[in-house]
This record gives sequence, C-alpha cells and structure tokens, in this order.
Amino acid sequence: MNLEILTPEKKLFSGEVYGVQLPGITGLFEVLDKHAPLVSALKSGRVKVLKDKSNHLAYYEIQSGFVEVLGNKTTVLVEGATTVG
Repeated sequence: MNLEILTPEKKLFSGEVYGVQLPGITGLFEVLDKHAPLVSALKSGRVKVLKDKSNHLAYYEIQSGFVEVLGNKTTVLVEGATTVG
C-alpha cells in the first residue's frame, strides 16, 4: 500500500509499505494492505511504519492529526512530527 505522512511544513514519508501502526484517540490500531476505507483522529504518539514483511521499520513521533485510508492509499496528516531512531 502507499503511505504518505504529511505536516503543514513538509512531506515526512512517501512510499510503498507493508503496513502502519497509528495512535488513535481510543488506542493503537494497524492499517495493512487493502484495508477498508477509514477516517480516524489521531493523538500524540508514535507511528510505526512496517516497510516490508521482513520487519524493516521506521518510527515517527507525531502530534495530533488525522488518517485517511482510501483505495489502498493511507494519508496521515499531523500538526508536527519527527523521525525517531
């Protein structure tokens, strides 16, 4: 699936990934390939990007925001974010 992580200032990540784990306002949830359409609010926390099936990972600390999943594309819109590790 295609993933984009965007802040008002810049595009933090864009590319094909296996999945992404997000800090929803009611708890962590994961979006994988061919996920059903979804719009959800996010709280401050850590986003875990699963780059492929062999556990290549990337982490981002985010401020609050939203995620939209539509047509095998996931777009994460956040107030601010930094790369971790």
